[in-house]
Amino acid sequence: MAAKAGDNPDSLMTLATVFCLRNLRKTMCYQGFRNKLCLRSDIFLPSEICDKLVNTYMELVHTDSNFEPEESFFQLFSDPRSTRLTRVQLREDFVRDRDLEAIRKQDLIELHLTYCNSLSSRSLKTLTCFRETLVSLCLFGCNHIFYRKGGAPLACNEDTEDEEEESPASRQMLETDFNFQGFNRLRLLNLGGLPDEVDAESLLKPLKSLTSLDLSNVQLLGTAFLTQWKDRLASLVLYNVDLSEELVNTVVEIVNLRHLDISRESRRTSKIKMTRKILTAIVQRLVNLVSLDISGHVMLDNCTVPHFEEAMGRPRWVAVAQRRPLQFLGLYDTPLQCARTFPAYKVTGSKNEDQVLNAIEAYTEFRPELAHRAINQLFDIARIQHCSQLLRALQLVIAALKCHKYDKSVQVTGSAALFYLTNTEYRSDQSVRLRREVIQVVLNGMEQYQEVTVQRNCCLTLCNFSIPEELEFQYSRVNQLLLKILEPARQDESIQRIAVHLCNALVCQVDNHHKEAVGKMGFVKVTFI
Repeated sequence: MAAKAGDNPDSLMTLATVFCLRNLRKTMCYQGFRNKLCLRSDIFLPSEICDKLVNTYMELVHTDSNFEPEESFFQLFSDPRSTRLTRVQLREDFVRDRDLEAIRKQDLIELHLTYCNSLSSRSLKTLTCFRETLVSLCLFGCNHIFYRKGGAPLACNEDTEDEEEESPASRQMLETDFNFQGFNRLRLLNLGGLPDEVDAESLLKPLKSLTSLDLSNVQLLGTAFLTQWKDRLASLVLYNVDLSEELVNTVVEIVNLRHLDISRESRRTSKIKMTRKILTAIVQRLVNLVSLDISGHVMLDNCTVPHFEEAMGRPRWVAVAQRRPLQFLGLYDTPLQCARTFPAYKVTGSKNEDQVLNAIEAYTEFRPELAHRAINQLFDIARIQHCSQLLRALQLVIAALKCHKYDKSVQVTGSAALFYLTNTEYRSDQSVRLRREVIQVVLNGMEQYQEVTVQRNCCLTLCNFSIPEELEFQYSRVNQLLLKILEPARQDESIQRIAVHLCNALVCQVDNHHKEAVGKMGFVKVTFI
């Protein structure tokens, strides 16, 4: 019997990690003084296990409503003699200054902080503790980390555990004492969304060995400073940075670039049009380029499809050092996405299903504003045409919904796409595990948003599943969410009718144990008011 789409089982490492995190007090921890969670004294965990524990913990916090976060979780990794952390990825407002301070003694190599808006300049102090070992740092979307209310100058202070947390509203003073002095090993840096008040040039000046730099959505007073890395920089991302003659002249001097991104959110936000001269200069001067993204740019007439194919097609490549096609070419929301052929293996755009899926894959993590538009185009493909890459499509939409649980636009378009991707036409190709993943992200959306469109999309998607069989693993959770919809205060009758249909199927076709459980919830009483 052939395996169905998405049927690969989790690794033993993943299963063991999740089990330990759900049962910390029964496995590796004990309840200490004042109920503080403490690591057992006979345990030593290497970096491979510690990294997995922290990163999986963050995933469970954001995607599993049944998972209970531990207040002192990060304190388990405070002593490098018993735990070793090297690669940590933290995201969203859940992360606090004290969490970073708890791991300040670790020799981190990679630290990725994404949309961590609860962090203040206290976390800049903690960053200096990692300056001798850090190779990769991401501060994308951490809008408040460069602000402080006031207080002591920056230092790697070990006595800050009980320091009072600053509220976002209190962060009014720009932190001026921090720079990257001493971060000599740092090679990869993402400062996407850096506040306008911060001078990027001064901040970056101490860094001599960068090979990858992301300045997405950063207002640059000038770009000439980027040439200080012209012999080293291999990746440069300037998404939503205004295109100018100075910028183009600077970029083409960075001759070792392999990845260049000068894309924009949309053509409506573009101040300067892309010309054939600019494209030709980039293609001919940057001979090592394997990845180029020019999405969202307005194109002049001399830069339309025929000229683009001439500039980047086979004859031009032959003339320029016999170059091979690009590995990646971003053309989303440009006229060029309708070209007949491309000198690239992977292209983002909206011409066909492959381009749309490439766009979702490329832009989900850091550009939800583009990802949700691409998911909406996938919705049209699944609704009107036929989705030929079902497994990939489902996995990408699920990943987007998990990654942006708090982004309403992604939740609306993602839940709508799931309705068509899980209907009868595609059902036979989907594994039990894959369909359970769909159910979980749908329930996440219902919990997070009471808005009518999200609730309707999610309820309709649940109707695509065999009830109660496929919902039984989340039986109590589904019932509680439907119970909220059936509250008299809810005004949308269409959603309530769908909810009643689901309730009938859930209650009438289960054993007495389940019926007794929903009775205790007040299910029958509310349903038949």
